[in-house]
Amino acid sequence: MAISKERKAELIAQYGRDEKDSGSASVQVALLTDRIRQLTEHMKSHPKDFHTRRGLLMLVGKRRRLLSYIKGGDVEAYRTLIKSLGIRDNIQ
Repeated sequence: MAISKERKAELIAQYGRDEKDSGSASVQVALLTDRIRQLTEHMKSHPKDFHTRRGLLMLVGKRRRLLSYIKGGDVEAYRTLIKSLGIRDNIQ
């Protein structure tokens, strides 16, 4: 299940600089987090869906790399982002 247009617009408005900022790292992390939560719920009801599991792990890795990039640039922005998204701080 993909993210709806309305939900995507909400996330872009909340985490982007303006309504057209869909490419900044913080917006990408927010969109990935929403998609990861959807796939996690899917995996709870379909534990043997290994194709989805691989896709989920790839999304988690991509989000981790983006969070590492944000943390390297501005630690305070990183902390506020993970706090607002409800993500644990495990980036070294």
